[in-house]
Amino acid sequence: MYKAALPLLLSGAGFVSATLQVDFESTASIKAAAKDVAFDVMSYYKGNQSGEIPGIFGLPSPTDDPHQYWSTGARLWSTMLDYWRYTGDDTYNSVAMEGLVHQIDPGQEYPFMSPNWTAAMTTSGHGFWGLSAMSAAELEFPNPPGGEPSWIELAQNVFRALEARFAMETMCGGGLRAQVPLVNQGYHLKSTLANAVFLNLGARLGRYTGNQTYAEWADKTWDWLSSVGLIEESTDSIAIHNSIPVNNCSHVRKNNWTIFTGTLLEGAAYMYNQTTGDAQTTWRSRIRKMTRRALATDFPATTTTGELVLVEPGCEAPSPYTFPCDPQEHYGKGAYLRALAGTAQLAPFTRGEIARRVRDSAVAAVRVCEGGLRGRACSFVWNMDPGWENRAAGSDDLGIYGPGAPAEQMNVLSVLVGLLVDEPAVGGFARDLTVGQGGEGGDGEGGDGSQGDGDGSGNGDGSQGNGDGGSAGTTRRVAAGWVVAGLVAALL
Repeated sequence: MYKAALPLLLSGAGFVSATLQVDFESTASIKAAAKDVAFDVMSYYKGNQSGEIPGIFGLPSPTDDPHQYWSTGARLWSTMLDYWRYTGDDTYNSVAMEGLVHQIDPGQEYPFMSPNWTAAMTTSGHGFWGLSAMSAAELEFPNPPGGEPSWIELAQNVFRALEARFAMETMCGGGLRAQVPLVNQGYHLKSTLANAVFLNLGARLGRYTGNQTYAEWADKTWDWLSSVGLIEESTDSIAIHNSIPVNNCSHVRKNNWTIFTGTLLEGAAYMYNQTTGDAQTTWRSRIRKMTRRALATDFPATTTTGELVLVEPGCEAPSPYTFPCDPQEHYGKGAYLRALAGTAQLAPFTRGEIARRVRDSAVAAVRVCEGGLRGRACSFVWNMDPGWENRAAGSDDLGIYGPGAPAEQMNVLSVLVGLLVDEPAVGGFARDLTVGQGGEGGDGEGGDGSQGDGDGSGNGDGSQGNGDGGSAGTTRRVAAGWVVAGLVAALL
């Protein structure tokens, strides 16, 4: 174990004095803060209460449900699985198991396609549930009980569903549509996020199982995104765009969100990590070009502290605030930070530049966690430069996703957990396909992956405490953290 790596990562950050107090030079303090924020996140989850739907997460709006997006449940469980793996706190494991298993919806041809959600299902939403199953396999979360398919089989079956949709597309030369039902507006768009999720899942399955069919689909998806202009590559950078309408494939909508970049970048890092020779060189170049542009755009230096703090550039700007984020977009920061952490592990040449920005963002995020019922309600806006702090202190644009709301707390939990991993995996994420509870990989079509030997998940009563958790141990996937030994100069 490389225990010295964590103090090097955190050195210079010191103690942040906010209502959520964290000593960034202390693993125990970071775990204690993460435990508090995890409690806050899960206090919004109602799926384990009578009359509620397990697995679904979000703050209901006054008009019933439009802000209770289906895919936020998938993001919640991916976040909480990371929290468990890197703090050792299994308090929420039984709830996570129940939520994930309920959304599998046994009896359907493809998992995570409940009739409750198919009427407005997004392709990316379906894919995010597949990525949650993939994370469960990689992090060795115990397999579903009662003869349900293993996590890796579930991830493979979601991939099969996305693959089938891609293969039947002829408009714009292929690609996945934003929404599945043809009656929805998104059915008439080919979106970057839908295809980035497919690429990410294929790259991860390829690396996990060793089956090149998955990796080939990741290659094919990148090529398609590039061919229609949704990925715009120049000599020294790559710009990532939003979508194209199927009736005008040359019309590229160029607004972008951090979750697009993060999902695509992490998928590219998985491809880099499992390839060799010219293929690896190609993926390395793509990663370099994406990070060169994204890290400059998404982490502007603050004028007050000089920190490189994450913003959502598509909708976050100083006052006057003219283009607000919608509730779904409030979840993007946490997903982006988790993807960056994975990229830093899989593609170690990115560690220095990523580590500095995530560390600075963690310090800035904790600084604006104050107020609210428990005195630690976190804000969506972390940049405290003049003109920004008013946005951080007030309610958000819709009045229902203000400080301390589910997305804001999830974002801060993600950045705190991202500081905890102190045990590097050789060559990137640890890869051991012979042992583990996630199940071994099946064939390229979803196959017969065998279940692992897990003995069930932990239970807990959700107490609000300040425990420091246990050791994370060696993992198959270091999803929310990285090691930066030898990179002190990049961090201080």
